[in-house]
Amino acid sequence: MLFIGTFFICLFIFMMQFLWRYVDELVGKGLDMSVIAQFFFYSALTLVPISLPLAILLASLITFGNFGERYELLAMKAAGISLLKIMRPLAFFVCGLVAVSFYFQNVVGPIAQTKLYTLIISMKQKSPELDIPEGVFYSEIPDYNLKIAKKNRKTGMMYDVLIYNLKDGFENAHIIYADSGRMEMTADKQHLWLHLYSGDLFENLRSQSMKSQNVPYRREEFREKHTIIEFDSDFNMADASIMSNTSAAKDMSMLQASIDSMKMVGDSIGRQYYREVSEGNFRSTYGLTKEDTVKIMEANITEYNIDSLYEVAPLMQKQKVISSAASRAENLSSDINFKSYTMGSHDYSMRKHEIEWHKKITISLSCLLFFFIGAPLGGIIRKGGLGMPVIVSVMVFIIYYIIDNTGYKMARDGRWVVWMGVWTSSAVLAPLGAFLTYKSNKDSVVLNADAYINWFKKIVGIRNIRHLFKKEVVIHDPDYTRIPGDLQVLTDECKEYIAKNRLMKAPNYFKLWMSGEKDDEMISINEKLETLIEEMSNTKSVTLLNTLNNYPIISVSAHIRPFHTYWLNLAAGVIFPIGLFFYFRIWAFRVRLAKDMERIIKNNEQIQFIIQNINK
Repeated sequence: MLFIGTFFICLFIFMMQFLWRYVDELVGKGLDMSVIAQFFFYSALTLVPISLPLAILLASLITFGNFGERYELLAMKAAGISLLKIMRPLAFFVCGLVAVSFYFQNVVGPIAQTKLYTLIISMKQKSPELDIPEGVFYSEIPDYNLKIAKKNRKTGMMYDVLIYNLKDGFENAHIIYADSGRMEMTADKQHLWLHLYSGDLFENLRSQSMKSQNVPYRREEFREKHTIIEFDSDFNMADASIMSNTSAAKDMSMLQASIDSMKMVGDSIGRQYYREVSEGNFRSTYGLTKEDTVKIMEANITEYNIDSLYEVAPLMQKQKVISSAASRAENLSSDINFKSYTMGSHDYSMRKHEIEWHKKITISLSCLLFFFIGAPLGGIIRKGGLGMPVIVSVMVFIIYYIIDNTGYKMARDGRWVVWMGVWTSSAVLAPLGAFLTYKSNKDSVVLNADAYINWFKKIVGIRNIRHLFKKEVVIHDPDYTRIPGDLQVLTDECKEYIAKNRLMKAPNYFKLWMSGEKDDEMISINEKLETLIEEMSNTKSVTLLNTLNNYPIISVSAHIRPFHTYWLNLAAGVIFPIGLFFYFRIWAFRVRLAKDMERIIKNNEQIQFIIQNINK
């Protein structure tokens, strides 16, 4: 039921988008409800394949989001059921939808496309419904322009009627002005019956031109005038055969047969054009007689100075040569342009057929790919309903649409190979679906914002601050007699570390990448510090707790090489821009570590003083 609901929502959205493209063909033409119903029915059939992937993505996101939000997914995983096993029944269901999508594209789609676009062509040819507005010229009646000042909607009477009859051309327009009039449609809906009352007719008796000073005209005054005007307002369905040669109106077998035929025709036309070019205008002896050709073939062109021959020619001969060369160049250009246009349009039509053949597979396959994106995403996000899933699904579908549309246009225009352009979106979605399925099956935090924030803080060097609070229940109190001695030992080790490693000075760039050892000494100091802080956090003294919060959180590996692998460190050092970035980063962390050591030493002294007061 959830999938059915999301499917009809997506179908409705796509139908509204499709409707806005042809709303001008529907409004104001007085179309019957049966014609409008056919338009919506056939458009719905053609939009079923594109609606299925988005509906599957949205339904799978909501379903597995509800599982995660209600902890049902957690319960199933706790029972030993993996995510892939949970997805298995729905995967079989989606495979059935893939078959349905392919059937609609290969069988139902061509028939619906033919019917739909035949209907659209017929609607475009339908004359608009006769509704003459007030105060403006109305030009929807062929060869006539009408303007009325006022109109009575109840009786249909029009007042101050001005009519321009342009059947004989703009210069010979017949102008009619009437005090009032009425217009009605004949029974066969092929003509308009115009009744005019109390008016005048003006007509030129001779063609008017810019130089004409006096143009005779005829004026006719009438009390009543009745005129028949041709105006076909009936809806006539166009012949469906006009759409039979388009790629959208063919199934895969017909597309393959058309592609093979077009390849044979294109090859034969290309060979014929090549013979015409190589044996025709581009041959060196074009435009010469047989005797001239024999002489030129026997002569050596290097023995003649063409420029000097042209210079000694008379002016009339030069003009004849230049005009002949220009005429020949223009003829060649027009001939090549025509051949190029013919071959280009033929290749364009063949690419359209190949694209349509591949799209019948890729759109069907996208249903399965969207399922393997939506289901893992729902398990990772763990948000059901129509909130977050709708936002995520729309974002994913927009990315898919942009990639697919880009590949389609590249393939259609011949910039990419057809199969590469059409399959680009599937090639992007397949690894994404596999990655998300793997991460969701492993309960990864791939979409957990805190994980990315912590990683960014680690890269930049932003550290958290200690927050120690007074404990309500303390099992073991700190050993205040031993702790001052341990703090003194820690202070001595920190001073020795600072003197030994010279943290404030810049490290040697070349030695920095050679060693792959850990800083065991720094790890030992940090472990002792954290152990002492953990023990002293059991104190009841608020002053001691506040002083403990002044201890820094030390990153024990930030001041050494960035990678644990030896050869990665060497590679980072060799690639100078990357190595330089890590070098300055390590230097900054060494300076920060030196300041942390000083803070530890100073804090140790303060704590020793506080413990002395506690012991008193």
